[in-house]
Amino acid sequence: MDRKAEPGENITDAKAFCSSLLRDGTTIKQIGRRPTDFAKLIAWSSVSWADFVVDDVEKEAEDIARSLEFSRSLIANIMNGRISGYEDYDDEMGILVPAVTVEGFNVTTNPLLILIKSNLVVTIHSGKVVRFERLRRYAETMMRKIPVDASQQDKVTHALIRIIDENNGRNFDHLREIESQGDKLSQSLIDVNTPREIIGPEIYKMKHALLSYLNALWATIDVINALRYGDAELLTDDPRLLARIGALSADVNNQISLAEHLSEVLASGLEVLQSIYNNQLQILNNKMAMVTAYLAVIGTAVLVPNTLATILSNPAFSMGPQDAGWYTGVLVGSTVLATLISFWWVQRKGWLPKNLH
Repeated sequence: MDRKAEPGENITDAKAFCSSLLRDGTTIKQIGRRPTDFAKLIAWSSVSWADFVVDDVEKEAEDIARSLEFSRSLIANIMNGRISGYEDYDDEMGILVPAVTVEGFNVTTNPLLILIKSNLVVTIHSGKVVRFERLRRYAETMMRKIPVDASQQDKVTHALIRIIDENNGRNFDHLREIESQGDKLSQSLIDVNTPREIIGPEIYKMKHALLSYLNALWATIDVINALRYGDAELLTDDPRLLARIGALSADVNNQISLAEHLSEVLASGLEVLQSIYNNQLQILNNKMAMVTAYLAVIGTAVLVPNTLATILSNPAFSMGPQDAGWYTGVLVGSTVLATLISFWWVQRKGWLPKNLH
């Protein structure tokens, strides 16, 4: 049986929660175990919000929806593997929006299913998604802000806008987590001793995280635009409320701009990193070229006198101790001359880099 949430009770941990604005303007919130626990409260209310936390949205959403008298076809059409969706059957609606969670650079897009009837807004999401704790806590305040004399469409739209805004806000919080992880990655980029095989995968993870996050925001924009321009029978035609839906779209677009800017910063960092690696490689190549050039000079300097010594040692020259003076002079002179000629030739060919750095 359903029961009123007691003061101080931890309603954020309840698997099923409902908050209602009654016809006399009073508000109430209750917790339960099953959707049917809220049947009387929903029937007495002018508008209600019911939130359900499940283990698997795809497996359990249909049972919850059927218990609240939503059609099976609505759930089947909206839960079709996409990360967002919009279905309008005039007397009932279904909306699927992404609920983002981030752990490190691992971005997960979870489904948040929103079902709408004439006086009811239902949200169904996984327990892995920390989403509506704050909204549950202040649900009665949210309901009191809905005008009692407003049309039924206006009341439902008021509740729906607040729910989508809360989901968007939690999604936006996760961009800060990605930025925080990016700051740690920047520290690794600054350290020239960080191995490239470590930096490369981390940069890819961050880029993939940003793309996944942007994909979720773009999907959210599609749903919000469908709400604003879809002319649904269950939602308002009031220009002021439609403008608030437009404001939701503007907020998401701002977050998209921030994420794209972060992606551009990452791309710039990649270019700088590649330049650093190219410079390091060029320095190494310059050092190798200098070593090779000096080895060529030394090799030539040794080879010429060695060749002369081999030739002059032939018995045909009949050289004796008396030839030691001029023989030594020939070897020393040929060594010096070969060194100078080799160095001049290597320098003329431009094989010696002018600056190692």
